[in-house]
Amino acid sequence: MAELQSKATNDDSALDARIGILLQVGVFSSAAVILAGGVVSLVRHGREIPNYGTFHGVPNRLNTLSGIVTGAMHGEALAIVQFGILMLIATPVARVVFSVFAFLAERDFLYVAISALVLAVLCYSLIAH
Repeated sequence: MAELQSKATNDDSALDARIGILLQVGVFSSAAVILAGGVVSLVRHGREIPNYGTFHGVPNRLNTLSGIVTGAMHGEALAIVQFGILMLIATPVARVVFSVFAFLAERDFLYVAISALVLAVLCYSLIAH
């Protein structure tokens, strides 16, 4: 019995470590992309005098995933920053996806169901307006 609990604890520790690495990579890579977008913005527009009298929102083309990706691929600073923010939003979603497959591999079907439900709620909240 103690051997079984020890194995479960080791599996949980390994799973927790992998999830921690996934979250760290997601956060640090998104921060690097956001920083790169900020640097591009400063290089291109750093000497411009801002006009605070008129509010300019985000261009409509940057309201879609394809617009953000296209803009980022063309080196547009705002699109790069928004792509980094999307990466940051995707990080916890990736964690839940990873958890579904990890619990499936462990044959822990209760946690598979709970994680799948959480994933469904996340996807619904991201897709629905």
